[in-house]
Amino acid sequence: MSTFYDNILDASDGLISRAVEDRQRLTRNETEEHLRALALDYEARAGQLWNRDYSSVAAFLKSVEPNRKRWLQAVGDFGEPLPKMDATTEPFIEDSKVLGVWVTIRLFEKMNARAVLAIPKTKTGPLPVVLCQHGIGSTPERVFGFDDPQCLYHAYGRRLVEDGYAVLAPLNTTEARPRARLHRIALLLGKTLWGLEICKIRRFVDFLCNDARFAPERIAMWGLSLGGAYTLLTTPLEPRIKVAICSAWFNHRVRKMVVDDSRYSCFLSAEEEHIFIPGWLREFSDSDLVSLICPRPLHVQAGKCDGISWWSFLAEEFGRAREHYVRLGLGDRIELHLHEAGHEIRYEEGAAFLRKWL
Repeated sequence: MSTFYDNILDASDGLISRAVEDRQRLTRNETEEHLRALALDYEARAGQLWNRDYSSVAAFLKSVEPNRKRWLQAVGDFGEPLPKMDATTEPFIEDSKVLGVWVTIRLFEKMNARAVLAIPKTKTGPLPVVLCQHGIGSTPERVFGFDDPQCLYHAYGRRLVEDGYAVLAPLNTTEARPRARLHRIALLLGKTLWGLEICKIRRFVDFLCNDARFAPERIAMWGLSLGGAYTLLTTPLEPRIKVAICSAWFNHRVRKMVVDDSRYSCFLSAEEEHIFIPGWLREFSDSDLVSLICPRPLHVQAGKCDGISWWSFLAEEFGRAREHYVRLGLGDRIELHLHEAGHEIRYEEGAAFLRKWL
């Protein structure tokens, strides 16, 4: 007996439609199974692309430099911004403790970059700076405690300023659909939206380093959610970021991207086209990206109630990340704050890490 019919000329329209649908389903599922198997074979693939030398910090940095260059190629190198920033400001906030302004600088001929810059009124001299990066569906206002009805940010930007840091909070494109539109154009150029916004963040580092109010050797980055992503993805490419704090993003990257599981959200089934970076799962899992941050201090925050990950998988991946530091004798420079809450900033623990390392 044939699978559906012996001769399509003798088959009913309904049978033909059922055969078409069933074969399509089988083809889709076979293709997805094959592609997922390739993705899950990450360790074998990536192991051939990294050649780390743990004999010294200098040797280690030299050994990962080819991977760092390939990471820049993966997100897309947008080249050098315009030499003149033409910075302008407008008011944001002022009270007895905090002075903040919106800063606009030139990035490219048809593109500006914007951020909130806030400084403490009670402290002078070259200030340490924390780049505070907001997440998806969010803005710099939320970093400072405004328009944050779920209290995810806990006004960490303002609290940092009150603790004596300058804060620069870059504005990124914030919603999934507009990000997808921009990402499509970037992909046509062999680049990504990630690469463009990383370029923007690095340009703001230029801005900070050219202003005598700030200490260029004391710059950190701390982001939540998609801001945590930008922290993890930017720090490997920006050596002037000396300390990194990644909140509510670090993950078992392969599972997060391609394995549906009731315990966490999987990007394969989400309407977030902008999230996919060509070549990401070739060699750049979260633990491997951390090796491009090492030996600089890194603090990871993750909540057991956070639906973006399943905490035991995340802890497993963090163990692999920590191994890079341990093998260099620098295990105290990396830590995981695995808490019992959800998708949020944990200020006290992050601030303690900054006091120790920045």
